[in-house]
Amino acid sequence: MENEYRRILVAVDGSEQSKHAFYKAVEVAKRNNAELVIVQVLDDNKGLNNITQNLKEFAYVLNIEEQKIEENLSDLSSKAKKELNHVRSIFKIGSPKKLIATHIPEKENSDLIIVGATGKNAVELVLVGSVSSYVVTHALCDVLVVRK
Repeated sequence: MENEYRRILVAVDGSEQSKHAFYKAVEVAKRNNAELVIVQVLDDNKGLNNITQNLKEFAYVLNIEEQKIEENLSDLSSKAKKELNHVRSIFKIGSPKKLIATHIPEKENSDLIIVGATGKNAVELVLVGSVSSYVVTHALCDVLVVRK
């Protein structure tokens, strides 16, 4: 029994695992003639735990991170558009787990979420990534976890 997916959401974070997930998402979207939505979420808790950090410095670092993410999404969108007709990208700031598992897929009406097994966080490399694990547990649609 084969599912036909119409709108596929792929979560990326710049890690090698998310690159593998991206290429798998392009492959699945092409096979299903589906729209591909590339999502990257900047964790709003990163850096916020350091209360002593100067707000001006934090704003500067945040701006740099946002620029990196926008460049990454632009690059991935360009690559996907070589293979697919319908590609969009979304950049959000917030909780990656919640945004990728439920909020964005509900808003976008996604029927498949594709994630890498682990993310950029060194702790996540020990086990299946905490974001991936959360998505598998809480998503309302199918989830594909890409290991390699």
